[in-house]
Amino acid sequence: DVPANSVAKVGDSNITKEEFNRWLKNAASGQSQGGTAVVPDAPEFKKCTAALKKQAAGQKGAPKQSDAALKKQCKQQFDSLKGEVMQFLIQSQWVQQEAGERDVEVSDAEVKKSFDDQKKKAFPKPADYKKFLADSGMTEDDILFRVKLDQLQTKLTQKVTKDKVKITDADIEGYYKKNKKRFAQPPRRDLNVVLTKTKAKAQTARKQLDDGKSFKTVSKKLSIDQASKGQGGKLPDLVKGKQDPALDKAAFAAKKGKLEGPVKTQFGYYVFEVAKTKPASQQTLSEARDTIRNLLRSQRQQKALNSFVKDFRKKYKDKTKCASDYRVAECKNAPKQSTNSAPGGAPGQAPPGAGAPQQAPPGAGGQAAPQGAAPPTQAPQGSGAAPSTPSSPTP
Repeated sequence: DVPANSVAKVGDSNITKEEFNRWLKNAASGQSQGGTAVVPDAPEFKKCTAALKKQAAGQKGAPKQSDAALKKQCKQQFDSLKGEVMQFLIQSQWVQQEAGERDVEVSDAEVKKSFDDQKKKAFPKPADYKKFLADSGMTEDDILFRVKLDQLQTKLTQKVTKDKVKITDADIEGYYKKNKKRFAQPPRRDLNVVLTKTKAKAQTARKQLDDGKSFKTVSKKLSIDQASKGQGGKLPDLVKGKQDPALDKAAFAAKKGKLEGPVKTQFGYYVFEVAKTKPASQQTLSEARDTIRNLLRSQRQQKALNSFVKDFRKKYKDKTKCASDYRVAECKNAPKQSTNSAPGGAPGQAPPGAGAPQQAPPGAGGQAAPQGAAPPTQAPQGSGAAPSTPSSPTP
């Protein structure tokens, strides 16, 4: 059972109400966008109701609200933040416990170095960092904790995929044979063009070009295609089969340097000449080898990670029990329908305090608070074509 002083229990580890309330305050501070934070103090919400009443009194013309209405606002705010904070705290336990079982460690020195590097980028001025701490309600220890979780998550990702990515020459050759067309390059051509709305304008352009004027001069005066017009009439790197059928047919049938047109298309009338031809080519196995190796490595890493995450979620959800008023999707005793968190604690949910200052502290991944709560769901960086580690929901 969950102890009376706790909101949840993951295995033998308790998440205390004191811990929950501290992170709830941080989340509420983040939502206040630098204003005075109103923290919903469940279950009676006396302090929250009093704070809202005080705020309303300072607003001229604001309609007077009853204590019951203010209390309802406090409860709504609490319910909104509760799921996000619980998700963060529960998943933090999951990551830490799994790291312990797999002997994955992050030293204080590693955390400090990452923190210092990211802090320097996010907050060039010390005053900006101090303002963030004041506005968010967080302490530096809170941020260091999240940076550590982020690094544990990254190391876990690397560990569970490390031995799953052996790629043999036979694997590469087999993929190349099955997907040879993917490594073929179709013919390409560079054109000089003038595009006009009417055939008469196109004929005028053709005559001026026949008389020796340059495509740069004629396109500047007559062309309606701003892209090629801005490049002196140049339309580079046309791929066979990728543009208007009429232009495609004419362009790839024309001889280099010969003036052609007018050619009627859906965009208007083209007068053009082929400036450069690039024949079709086939990338050899040797040329494609590194690309294929990285692709196969990425696919196998992701497959291994998907399998790990599926087992990881089930394993720790079965170990997680929550107090009745704090149940979320990550709890074994979760309500049948919960809107407080994404199913299974999936990453990507908006963090508590998403309205916090635009500057992000170390580990934030561009959000208002550092990463480090959700289990990894993508293959690690540094693996060629492998996708990068995702951001996590954080209060």
